[in-house]
Amino acid sequence: MKAVLFPGQGSQKVGMGLNHYENQKGFRELADRSDQLLGYAISDIMFNGPVEKLTRTEFTQPAIFIHSVGLFRQMDIKPDMVAGHSLGEFSALTAAGAIDFESALSLVALRGKLMQNAGDVHPGTMAALIGMDDETVDKICLEATQIIQKPVVPANYNCPGQLVISGDIDAVQKAVELAKENGCRIAKMLPVSGAFHSPLMKPALEALKKKLDDIQFSQSDYPVYSNYSAKPSTDPDVLKENLLNQLVNPVRWTQTLKNMENDGASYFIEVGPGNVLQGLVKRTLKDVTIEGAE
Repeated sequence: MKAVLFPGQGSQKVGMGLNHYENQKGFRELADRSDQLLGYAISDIMFNGPVEKLTRTEFTQPAIFIHSVGLFRQMDIKPDMVAGHSLGEFSALTAAGAIDFESALSLVALRGKLMQNAGDVHPGTMAALIGMDDETVDKICLEATQIIQKPVVPANYNCPGQLVISGDIDAVQKAVELAKENGCRIAKMLPVSGAFHSPLMKPALEALKKKLDDIQFSQSDYPVYSNYSAKPSTDPDVLKENLLNQLVNPVRWTQTLKNMENDGASYFIEVGPGNVLQGLVKRTLKDVTIEGAE
């Protein structure tokens, strides 16, 4: 069975999508339409940068979404199941027909702004911990939270031995310190503008829920695996609720990949910029094929 995966924030790069724009009419029309819908030239930021602007959450998210969905629509591919990492869940839902492109783009643009603003209101950060099991990271986050009296939580279960934690700056720094003391191979702060997938994103929750309530979701054409539950669904109400919960809860990517394999997926393809997800598949699943299209 075939599974299509869509990347999230961190896969962006200046020049993304330019080749498709120049050579594929459908991609070009989608990018031009996106510029009109957003009211600014997101395509110019994608193609020409500068990198400092492209890496701002409010621009990164629509850029990756447009690239991913635009490329998927140019490919002759019918997946049996789909999933997306964080922002990529919006791409997956759009590819699966659960939400139309215009509504999804408006959601993604709002989500990017809300997450940017939440990071400004409640400054936070994230850190990568490599070479440490999930249970130990969970305990370290609890200990750091108790010491600092501010939250730090697991935010991304990316693959076995590779997690990202998120929260208050002092609490994340304490967790990094504790991880190193407990033998973590690599524990480093990440250059991000907020504490994504943590309680510090709660200021963005209400406005995103209000927007979601106004948007019609449909039954998806094939199962969409949720970051929040790591489980598949085609039910529009479940898909919408999962998307909201994702904002303040961890991305269970390791669990998602394992569930997809258990449900029969043996061929995976990453659709969108970069190759981050290909690496995570290779480090999580042993007897599958993984390719990329960017």
